[in-house]
Amino acid sequence: MIYMDNSATTRCFDEVAQLMADIMCNDYGNPSSAHHLGVTAEAHIKKAKDIFAQILRCKADELIFTSGGTESDNLAILGAARANKRSGNHIVTTVVEHPAVLRTMEQLQEEGFDITYLPVDKDGCVSIDSLEKAVSADTILVSVMHTNNEVGALQPVREIGELLKRRYPGVIFHVDAVQGFGKARIYPKESGIDMLSVSAHKIHGPKGVGLLYIADKTKVEPIIYGGGQQKGLRSGTENVAGIAGFAMAAKMLYDELEAERERLYNIKTELVRGLSSLEGVQINGIPGCDLTAGIPAAGLNADLLSAAIRNSAPHIVSASFAGVRAEVLLHALEEKDIYVSAGSACATHKPEPSRTLQAMGLKKEMLEGTLRFSLSKFNDEKEPQEVVRVLNELLGELRKFTRR
Repeated sequence: MIYMDNSATTRCFDEVAQLMADIMCNDYGNPSSAHHLGVTAEAHIKKAKDIFAQILRCKADELIFTSGGTESDNLAILGAARANKRSGNHIVTTVVEHPAVLRTMEQLQEEGFDITYLPVDKDGCVSIDSLEKAVSADTILVSVMHTNNEVGALQPVREIGELLKRRYPGVIFHVDAVQGFGKARIYPKESGIDMLSVSAHKIHGPKGVGLLYIADKTKVEPIIYGGGQQKGLRSGTENVAGIAGFAMAAKMLYDELEAERERLYNIKTELVRGLSSLEGVQINGIPGCDLTAGIPAAGLNADLLSAAIRNSAPHIVSASFAGVRAEVLLHALEEKDIYVSAGSACATHKPEPSRTLQAMGLKKEMLEGTLRFSLSKFNDEKEPQEVVRVLNELLGELRKFTRR
């Protein structure tokens, strides 16, 4: 089996699963309980916070555990907008955000907030100039993702953070780092980020656990009410086993991040070379390297291609296949035991064309034939060659069928 759908979810590390099983069977106390089992459970949460505080270079009490990236985005955006509405009602985001952000913005529009959606260029990146022009005296929040979940485009979050802190210090800056965390070193304070969303199951941790960094003095209202856990910002008994597993997975990745990033970039380079050598294939979201005009990557200068690919995320490749529908190709690959996705897994139950690809200007034919290949620690250097070989066989047959 070749699994290249890691942006949808990842296989849990064995060590993480073992730790979680041990906690669920032995250290199963409620962390709010005063007895020994409760204190032991609370210690697991404290250790997890210390791990994340070290990774993010922040204080442990600036971290809130949630049920995942979606809740982290919702708490950040709804919580900050509602808490700061007396200061203004304008919010800036981009057209290529994850549905967890875009749907939340729609909710705020219904509540009377004014939302500006910034466009992106052909590589899926937002410009600093367009953002600066959009910010006004009434702006209270800017939300821009770190890494695009469909094409792997890297947004200029550090530059945005520096701009906001220099010129608009009252504006809160939120970053959805669900796809970027575990693939890059992200230090919120150094990048001017006030809130940062992270998810466990994207980094070989369990599903149902997330993290939200909220910088000191950032005004945020809770969106879940109850027993007042986590400073009253996120009530509910903490998922101790999930939180501990999440922290272990994060530590395992960050202990060897640079070597793993380089390994993933090498695999991605081979995959891009192979895919772009196929007839009628276009690679999306790699700035500085035009793989959309029939120029095969195999014929490009190796250094140029390598440098261009490193301007995008190390684990995501978006490829559009002319003359075949993505769903058909996806299932044909599945029959060969190769697993990929057609765009974002979080939006596959909705038939609308990808907003990200539309914003990047893809033609209708390419929009309908786009697959996402996403890598992880469990992929190896031999897999791109096999994927390309199988695709080469399938495309000819599928295109003949389509033409009929």
